[in-house]
Amino acid sequence: MTPYIFDNAAEAETTERFASLDALYNFRTFRFLETAGIGPGWHCLEVGGGSGSVAAWMADRVGASGYVLVTDLDPRFMEGSAYRRPAHMKLRRHDIGADPLPESAFDLIHARLVLQHVPQRQEALAKLVAALKPRGWLVIEEFDGRLIDRAIPVADASEAERFRKMGRAVAHLMDDRGFDVEWARRLYGHLKAAGLTEVGMEGHMSVCERGSLGTSLDTANYGQVRTEAVAKGLITDAEIDAVLRRLEAPDFAVFSPVMFTAWGRRPALTADRLAE
Repeated sequence: MTPYIFDNAAEAETTERFASLDALYNFRTFRFLETAGIGPGWHCLEVGGGSGSVAAWMADRVGASGYVLVTDLDPRFMEGSAYRRPAHMKLRRHDIGADPLPESAFDLIHARLVLQHVPQRQEALAKLVAALKPRGWLVIEEFDGRLIDRAIPVADASEAERFRKMGRAVAHLMDDRGFDVEWARRLYGHLKAAGLTEVGMEGHMSVCERGSLGTSLDTANYGQVRTEAVAKGLITDAEIDAVLRRLEAPDFAVFSPVMFTAWGRRPALTADRLAE
């Protein structure tokens, strides 16, 4: 069993998931990175690069005088990506939970939907903080699918409960892999405890209707975990089929998970450290 429930080896589901995530959240991600001040000459790290879209956007912003390192456990989608990879954008196969990073090397580090799947997430966070230059920014984005009842928009009680059962099945499989249900909602505190300054956080949630990017994301995720969820007796094939049909029904809608974005800045060197 791999630690990452949505393994990139499932190429069809991963392609659909990456496309949905990019369309749903890139505009928000870019806003946060722009607020951090990304610009020409910056050195940036994109952890868990996925489709490569965020790293490509970073590379455009930092220009040839800057540098972008993009990492992933399985970078196959970036290796074959349609996004241009300029000379100042480097791709590396890397496990943020186990592999080292250079210290004090980056002006900006971003990770979206990565650390929540890493069993050594606290150690990984400490590694990311150490990799920041003084006054460098860290931006982390994570889903919290259990903070709210996603089925509230569903009028039919039996359909709502079936959707919740599917969610519980996914949650069970994630918990088996060491997922921390409170990680995302506690990001603000995690960044504070890591010694960052100027820390902030906000959340985003929307209603997902038939044919929306949100329901496409659910469809991809549920399809990827289907075999394991059924094998473990968490839900039946028939129940999954019913959920997938309802996700495409014109009178059916659910809430998205809450996407939390948290940010913080590494403190500047003190006078004593400057004198060393």
